[in-house]
Amino acid sequence: MHFLPAPLRGLLTSLILALNTLFWCWPLFIFALLKLLLPIPAVHRLLRFLMHASAEAWISTNKFWMDWVGHIEWDVEGLKGFDKQHSYLVTSNHQSWVDILVLQYQLNRRAPFLKFFLKRELIWVPVIGLCWWALEFPFMKRFSKEYLAKHPEKRGQDLATTRKACARYKTNPVSVFNFLEGTRLSPAKHAQQQSPFKHLLKPKAGGIAFVLDAMGEQLHSIINVTIHYPQGNPGFWDLLCGLITQVVVRVQELEIPQEFIGGNYDQDEAYRLQFQQWVNQLWLDKDAELDELKRRFPAR
Repeated sequence: MHFLPAPLRGLLTSLILALNTLFWCWPLFIFALLKLLLPIPAVHRLLRFLMHASAEAWISTNKFWMDWVGHIEWDVEGLKGFDKQHSYLVTSNHQSWVDILVLQYQLNRRAPFLKFFLKRELIWVPVIGLCWWALEFPFMKRFSKEYLAKHPEKRGQDLATTRKACARYKTNPVSVFNFLEGTRLSPAKHAQQQSPFKHLLKPKAGGIAFVLDAMGEQLHSIINVTIHYPQGNPGFWDLLCGLITQVVVRVQELEIPQEFIGGNYDQDEAYRLQFQQWVNQLWLDKDAELDELKRRFPAR
């Protein structure tokens, strides 16, 4: 593939990605329809297993074209096979849309199937939005503080949505993913936030607090991932064109502090402050780790 011009490589891999998605979406839609028609818990467990297996096969094909279009040099530490009989909370720093493909590449079939929170508007993305819906990804609608002040009845709706989504994961373990920063890092966003972190945006603790509240004892531990691109933050088109040459990944499994199981982030101010301090320390450690990774793997 390297003898082809980068734009042509990008077009070919875009075609492979599209065909891969169109191929695997049909089993998902059929299983989702059966799940609607057959409201039997045992059948639902089987269908969820088959749907997760289909999605993992889709990811495996994506791994194939990622290896085929470009020879990424992976430097990965801390990755292992996780217990697929338990659910995990996964988090990572966020720099690019490529982050999701990197996480899927490394965690696919090593951990329970990865599901992440999505903005409700993304359900309308052609084909893939319906795939996310069929796979029971949690779709969230965030309300601003100003809106909640005018419509207090909407307060707590995010938590209710999270609880409803996570209740489905009791029979089929998953890896629930949340980008703590909530958005991709950029110099403009970093400056606008006046972020106290050198390489990160401010973390938003509410998302994972809701997951802990909703899933509680279901979660085995936290899979804490740090991603560094020595070439600088890549675009998705760079990945499709095979222009990414090195990705550095560090994985750490962390225990979930017992005092955070069953707390009420919305209503308990002391709990909220303690939780935010814990998340802030997690981010301070990640910022220091990124500092070290940037020193060890400088820009190319």
